[in-house]
Amino acid sequence: MLRLACRKLCARVDGGCEIWSLSQIRGFHSARPSLAPRSFFGVEDFLDDDNSRPYTYQKEKKSRNPTKHVSFKQRTVAYMEPFTLDVFISKRFVSASITHRVTCKQVAVAGTNSKDIKAALRSRSDIPACLAIGQILADRAREADVYTASYTPRERDKFEGKIRAVVQSLIDNGIDVKIYLD
Repeated sequence: MLRLACRKLCARVDGGCEIWSLSQIRGFHSARPSLAPRSFFGVEDFLDDDNSRPYTYQKEKKSRNPTKHVSFKQRTVAYMEPFTLDVFISKRFVSASITHRVTCKQVAVAGTNSKDIKAALRSRSDIPACLAIGQILADRAREADVYTASYTPRERDKFEGKIRAVVQSLIDNGIDVKIYLD
């Protein structure tokens, strides 16, 4: 539509461009059909980024380097190790969850903010609370038939103290955790 309006506003005269005002243009908002055929959806000039087929969307992100090789391990790691452990520790509470990588569903969750755990703990953010969260998360994961998980600490987290207590508690309670440290 914008391209059509620009064509009507700008007339080529001797290779230059002459601008017309809207009052000089006949039929700009008239009931006559426009020169370009209208599409089914009413959007005339919609094209993808690479000016290919209209009304199509790519399902994955475009790579900055389309010739880049993706290794077999990069393509299959989500299926070979489908469960990931996520541990979040703040000044006030501790929470941990095991998530399925492919479906992005949380299989087991435990946190010191839940009512059943709050009453049993003296403090919600110390080492015994982290050990309790690891034990409860391991029980809930075993109920969901999850016996292995992989853990990669965030960039700002160090694998020591409270995070190590949660992971060690999971390992002690029967969940095999594969830890990836960079």
